Amino acid sequence: MNGAAVTSSMIFGGPRRYVQGPGALEQLGALSERFATRPLVIVDADVLPFVSATLDRALTGRASTVLPFRGEVTFAAIDALVAAGKDAGADVVMGLGGGKGLDAAKATALRLDLPYVAIPSIASNDSPTGRSMAIYDDSHVMVAVEVIPDNPLLVLVDTALIANAPARFLRTGMGDAIAKKFEAERAYADRATNFFDGYPTLTAMAIADCCYRTLREHGEAAMAAAERHEPDAAFEAVVEANVLMSGLSWESGGLSYAHAVVRGLVKARGAAMAPHGDHVAYGTLVQLAIEGRDDAAVLDLMGWCRAVGLPGSLAELGMSDPTAGEIAEIARLTTIGPKGGKILVKASPDAIAAAITRVERLAALETV
Repeated sequence: MNGAAVTSSMIFGGPRRYVQGPGALEQLGALSERFATRPLVIVDADVLPFVSATLDRALTGRASTVLPFRGEVTFAAIDALVAAGKDAGADVVMGLGGGKGLDAAKATALRLDLPYVAIPSIASNDSPTGRSMAIYDDSHVMVAVEVIPDNPLLVLVDTALIANAPARFLRTGMGDAIAKKFEAERAYADRATNFFDGYPTLTAMAIADCCYRTLREHGEAAMAAAERHEPDAAFEAVVEANVLMSGLSWESGGLSYAHAVVRGLVKARGAAMAPHGDHVAYGTLVQLAIEGRDDAAVLDLMGWCRAVGLPGSLAELGMSDPTAGEIAEIARLTTIGPKGGKILVKASPDAIAAAITRVERLAALETV
């Protein structure tokens, strides 16, 4: 993805520092004082009213520029942010918000050749620790994926801020994260390269396994805390799994069938508009079936998904009564990846379709 040559070496990467806890945003000034004298802070416009006073306190005495961001991460929007950064003489770019706000900040940092700080306001995905960003057109069609050269200098996760977000964001983050153990193990077994163009380390495997165990142990309690908007120990554990463990797992470990199935689900009737994490959770069930795991293993994970509110079937994704032809099309699209993509899909479309059909059969048994 970043143009580097694939090596025969194992590579592990990640942010320089990760800080998490209630009120962590108050520490931004102290944590960034060595490298940020003129920060450009790109903030999700909907989040800005909740953090502006804290940012003012944290960055007192600095020549900081705070820019609200709303809308799609387009080339035109990025150009406007870059121009503002140049005018301000920025020496670091900080992104604060959801996925779009962080991606806009990453893209700006890339063009200004500046270091980057990530401050997520939700725990719906594992992008804050990583280097890649998606760029769209005004119709929300993805037109490019770009990569900053280095991981963030700092990932700052204020769990009081994240707990104020709707609980559904934590749930979809768990859907994305629950796959990482199985995807990293499959990538390791297949000798697939990770997103640093090297081979996965055992460290990445261990983190992916810990991510899975954390979600299984604390997922239901964390959702209850998210509904109350009160961060507790279970909430803290799941935020760490969703953001840090999952982020390190995909970038240094690798991805596999759970994410490949998403290629078909984003085109599927009724299911296309479901959140990414919901797609990945269902894709994880399909991956277990592709790998030939027994019914008990698939049903066990399916039960956990449903317990935290994630889908266990295509109907729960919004695709009622899928036909054999529709399942075959999801399977066909699963095997079609971008040129230079990192996900190895060795199973045939027929084998993938059979796996989806098996998951659907088990889901129906579980609801009887």
